[in-house]
Amino acid sequence: MKEFMDENFLLETPTAEKLYHEYAKGMPIIDYHNHLPPDQILGDINFKNLTHAWLAGDHYKWRAMRSNGVNEAFCTGSKSDEEKFQKWAETVPYTMRNPLYHWTHLELQRYFGIQTILNGDSAESIYKEASEKLQTAEFSVQGLLGKMQVETVCTTDDPLDSLEHHIAYHKKGEGVKMFPAFRPDKFILIDNEGFEGYIQKLGELVGSEIKGFEDLMAALRKRADFFKANGCRVCDHGLEQIYATDFIEENVDKILKRKLAGADLTEEESLQYKSAVLHHLGIMYAELGWVQQFHVGALRNNNRRAMRELGPDTGWDSIGDWGQAQAMSKFLGKLDEYNQLAKTVIYNLNPADNYLIGTMIGNFNDGSVAGKVQFGSGWWFLDQKKGMEDQMDILSNVGLISRFVGMLTDSRSFLSFPRHEYFRRILCNLFGNDIEKGELPNDIPWIGQMIQDICYNNTKSYFEF
Repeated sequence: MKEFMDENFLLETPTAEKLYHEYAKGMPIIDYHNHLPPDQILGDINFKNLTHAWLAGDHYKWRAMRSNGVNEAFCTGSKSDEEKFQKWAETVPYTMRNPLYHWTHLELQRYFGIQTILNGDSAESIYKEASEKLQTAEFSVQGLLGKMQVETVCTTDDPLDSLEHHIAYHKKGEGVKMFPAFRPDKFILIDNEGFEGYIQKLGELVGSEIKGFEDLMAALRKRADFFKANGCRVCDHGLEQIYATDFIEENVDKILKRKLAGADLTEEESLQYKSAVLHHLGIMYAELGWVQQFHVGALRNNNRRAMRELGPDTGWDSIGDWGQAQAMSKFLGKLDEYNQLAKTVIYNLNPADNYLIGTMIGNFNDGSVAGKVQFGSGWWFLDQKKGMEDQMDILSNVGLISRFVGMLTDSRSFLSFPRHEYFRRILCNLFGNDIEKGELPNDIPWIGQMIQDICYNNTKSYFEF
């Protein structure tokens, strides 16, 4: 029997062990999509305690705690930091076979050197030890990133963002590289509450009132140019599906004007507007030389009471079920037809669509760039062992895993970077098992290089960091 989470955790064969320890383990990390707060990176802050570093904002943990019967006061509520941590620790034993169990102990081991299993009995001593370490210079934000060999991070930023923290950080010229990423979803999702207010703020920011569609796109281009001038080279969208309904710009202009005047829109009008904005943004991304990313398939804010009381991003989302193929094909194809398709990464949340997206990307890989259109790594509910294996197996079966740009955290936590290790161990185990079974040649130098490409080299080249 193997020890729990020893040095060969998730590595089932000697070849997998060799691939991980000699090729994957030492590679730096480029985390090209996350939700880390740039002001905390700029300030190189120290977290007050382990609860602030680990539980604050972590809806993965909150969902598990709620499922374990923990009152909301211990998740997002008014209980003390020590009490919140205690309830999380008491929940951890019940998360076995959930990726949270592995992530929790990987993070305790890699950052703090704590090998003790977290539970209700060990909570106090672990909290004290980790919280004390978090007060030292070695455990500042930059220290935590350095422990995981993080080279580059891309935050996720609204077009209204001043980027003041990125600008100040760039002037410092120290530490991990940090770049902004452009996420204009608020200006696409015309049915969302507050849409008119966002449009007004955008107009004020660019110094020109937005009265129609042409004004909107001009304003977004100004903001995109500002982002590019400050290091941005990626954008991101978190949408239920890609929108590609036929539209006439004159009609879209009327639709936007009606919305800004307070009118209710039909579903078809909303789709036309969303499709028009997304298409024109796609053209803009290609002109800027950016990588466009699409996270599709999430059904958000299912619990209306929780949304009303706690707001978004507090743990009430799930996998959605939309027809993705036709609109995705149409959107990518319309851009490709006139050579306006930027490098593209598509992340899928519904496992039923994995083969769909695995085959879709091949339709638009035109030979201009290796892996120009990517099937992104297992995302959200799928960034666990089975989800990662399925994504990599399908990409291998219908595409080229050798050109894959690998893992990202998509996290708000500076303690989440062992997820890259988790991914790398799973990757090495897949290849190691195939070699041991005689399904791949025992060409360790070549396959080891492929492993390093997936872990780091492909990402660095693709995103041009």
